[in-house]
Amino acid sequence: MRVARTVAKETIEYHDVPMPVAGPGEALVRIESLTLCGTDLHIWEDDYATDLPIVQGHEFVGIVEQASGSQQAVAVGDRVAVSPMTYCGRCYACSIGRVNACVRMSVYGCYEDGALAEYMAVPVTKLHRIPDGLDPRVAPLAEPASIAMQAVDRGRPRAAEKAFVFGCGPIGLLSTMYLTSLGVEVVAADTREHRCEFAGKFGAVDTMVIDPAVSFPDAAQHELLSHWTGAQGPSLVVEATGAPDSLTNALSVVATAGRVAAVGISDREVSLSMRTLPVKDIDLLGSRNSQDLIGESLALLSEHTAEADMLITHRFPFDRLGEAFEVMRSRTEPVGKVAIDMPGAFT
Repeated sequence: MRVARTVAKETIEYHDVPMPVAGPGEALVRIESLTLCGTDLHIWEDDYATDLPIVQGHEFVGIVEQASGSQQAVAVGDRVAVSPMTYCGRCYACSIGRVNACVRMSVYGCYEDGALAEYMAVPVTKLHRIPDGLDPRVAPLAEPASIAMQAVDRGRPRAAEKAFVFGCGPIGLLSTMYLTSLGVEVVAADTREHRCEFAGKFGAVDTMVIDPAVSFPDAAQHELLSHWTGAQGPSLVVEATGAPDSLTNALSVVATAGRVAAVGISDREVSLSMRTLPVKDIDLLGSRNSQDLIGESLALLSEHTAEADMLITHRFPFDRLGEAFEVMRSRTEPVGKVAIDMPGAFT
């Protein structure tokens, strides 16, 4: 079978390797399609905590070709989404059910070989059957949707409350979609106007274009926020950019005694007054990966098929990965999610 291996910065090589063998409790999955995210781009650019070479790909779906055991939740021929995360089950985080924060966590395509391959052998427990009626071409979005759902759940959303989402990239848009499905009223913000326009299609009642050179909120934004929340500020904020100024803005705009869920990640540092958290009595909550929410995220996508479809803006075949990554890096056109279709996909 063929695999695409990132061997050095911006360098992908295609190799023929032996077919994997499914062991006890595993299934052999023929990979059909995957979507790429910012982490994939950073790995390709050799700007991530990943040792090269590696076979990338962690947001993926495929067809079960073999499954060991007779009492499994999936059968040969089933289309499945795969939970890419593994955890130790022994550390403190795992012991309290927070497996998404496992200190020994691994993720296919990030820290071990992933789905840019024609076949993978994976534990059956990591497989989730794609619901009838959900286009398998958009089902790889179950992985980023699970991350968005985890971030929102960390913020303890309540129906009819008001939430602010910083960042209208895929995680911010999926967070907006999930929040609105829970009955939460959302305003979303981004530095790019076309992304803000997208957020309205995912349920945001209003959007804001933020100029990084201008203090937030400016007069017009302050008026909108005051009118929207009655001068209290939103009780829940999801920070999905990873930009230090964005987290500062989130802590500034959130209501007293509100919650901020930070899912955006970067290595940049944030400076805060030691008065910020205690004086406003804010819950600042980190959110990483998800607590095995792939099944729940597939159900969410099944209820929002139009939004899922519009989120994938580009598709490339397996042999044009370099072009796919260049498009992701480009700022010359709006890019949502980039999908990669494997040979023989969806036949």
